[in-house]
Amino acid sequence: MPPARKRPRTYDPARTRTAVLAQLDAVREAVRTLTPGQLALPTRLGDWTVRELVVHIGMAVTAIGRALDLPEPARQDTVLLDWPFATSANAAAIDAFTRRLAAEIPDLDAHLAQIGRALGRQLDEHPGTRLLATNAGALPLADYLVTRTVELVVHTDDLNAAVPGLEVPCDRQALAAATRLLADALAVKAPGGSTEVRVPPYAVVQCVEGPRHTRGTPPNVVETDPLTWIRLATGRTAWRDALDHAAVSASGERADLGGLLPLMS
Repeated sequence: MPPARKRPRTYDPARTRTAVLAQLDAVREAVRTLTPGQLALPTRLGDWTVRELVVHIGMAVTAIGRALDLPEPARQDTVLLDWPFATSANAAAIDAFTRRLAAEIPDLDAHLAQIGRALGRQLDEHPGTRLLATNAGALPLADYLVTRTVELVVHTDDLNAAVPGLEVPCDRQALAAATRLLADALAVKAPGGSTEVRVPPYAVVQCVEGPRHTRGTPPNVVETDPLTWIRLATGRTAWRDALDHAAVSASGERADLGGLLPLMS
């Protein structure tokens, strides 16, 4: 008899809202300290500058408002865990939109402040059950808000990597939600129970086909910290590099996740 299917993870909408707004505020606090020279620095995102990256961080949040401006879909036709695998489809359009906005916005601090205020109003006015047309399909607002934690944490890390010494903090709840969503996405991509992936203190998932582990120490274990996991899942860090730098530990013949990563890029 096959094992029972795991119930999808749930996220508290109020905590997710707080996390998204807190992470946006942390970025804004850092951005207001950046000099013109720092805003012109290159990033690890192709040929985007820091200015374009900051604008894109704002776009990750304004995506909610753009979706709310569209007619509500008739029914939900996707689930939260489909989202990580659908993010690359609109890359060219996102790049063009980002560059255009970056050229038009003179005051990034005021721009991010306005985005935060607008998001608060939108979340006050619309229930979490309101369906949105997203790049992955029709999702409830509460679920789509969880995806914003991934966007904000990932790009906060990109910002820190681009500006030496900046060190924008990651909100704990935002980091937790992003870690869990991407860990669960791995379990969707490689279903099974032979390998245990641990990302303390936020996530543990079973994945990869093979003999299912039931008790005692698992024979195949992967363990890493949340930011390293997020970098692996989004292609910021290569699996082999993470192993070589002892940023991840992997034991067992089914503990090599190199062929499964990244999950999104």
